[in-house]
Amino acid sequence: ASPLPHPRRGGCPPRAGAGGGQELFVGGEQQLFGAARPPNPAIIGTPYSGPSTNRTKLKIFSGTANPELAEEVAHYMGVNLGSINIKHFADGETYVQVQESVRGCDVFLIQPTSPPANDHLMELFVMIDACRRASARSITAVIPYFGYARADRKVVGRESIGAKLTANLITKAGADRVISIDLHSGQCVGYFDIPVDHVYGSPVILDYLASKMISSDDLVIVSPDVGGVARARAFAKKLSDAPLAIIDKRRSGHNVAEVMNLIGDVEGKVAVLVDDMIDTAGTITAGAPPPPAK
Repeated sequence: ASPLPHPRRGGCPPRAGAGGGQELFVGGEQQLFGAARPPNPAIIGTPYSGPSTNRTKLKIFSGTANPELAEEVAHYMGVNLGSINIKHFADGETYVQVQESVRGCDVFLIQPTSPPANDHLMELFVMIDACRRASARSITAVIPYFGYARADRKVVGRESIGAKLTANLITKAGADRVISIDLHSGQCVGYFDIPVDHVYGSPVILDYLASKMISSDDLVIVSPDVGGVARARAFAKKLSDAPLAIIDKRRSGHNVAEVMNLIGDVEGKVAVLVDDMIDTAGTITAGAPPPPAK
């Protein structure tokens, strides 16, 4: 008899026609002995209504952070969004049960760490663990917004590097790969001991600006602080090397920013403020009104 495939390296749920009590996949619906699974209002996952595809080895699941985004991704890929049961106990503990077989499959878990960041992070850890224990071949954590990325270094003594700790927790939970968008700093990629796909959202924004038909002479790219100059300069180069302006900002505390000065000429131009994240929007709103001198 041939050896069984390694649970993390091969094999996938048998398709319709297999017998002996195996889980059958018929038209994208999971069935057991030919009986449809009863609906559960606590389960995330909407059946795909587009053309049927044969991608049983690829599974996409969503946490509770942004199920609408996961639905759009699944629809774009032409697959059903996988069914997963996520609930919380009275004391705040997270319970996760994957509602379909993922044995030998490539699993993608879409879960940004939007507020409340800690709850959504813990939910992601438990989702990864559930898929790992269900013998998924590979697990990719899709984290469009990676929380704790701002804690990427020690600025003062006796403070933690939360970005590294979060990377360690995702890895130890069992993720094989991470996909994230516009990380706060490049060194966050190196904090992971697994491959990281660092995707940039600038092409979408560049296409939008191009559709507005703004002349490069009337455009100026503004960095909201000195630390974002490299990011803004790279963005400006993709817009016919548009001129650059910099906001001199001071912070008196977390989420508290004060604009001190504006370096560069923005008078009469369309100013595009480029930043990697908006939390309270204090930096963006403070930098939008021009100083009286300008």
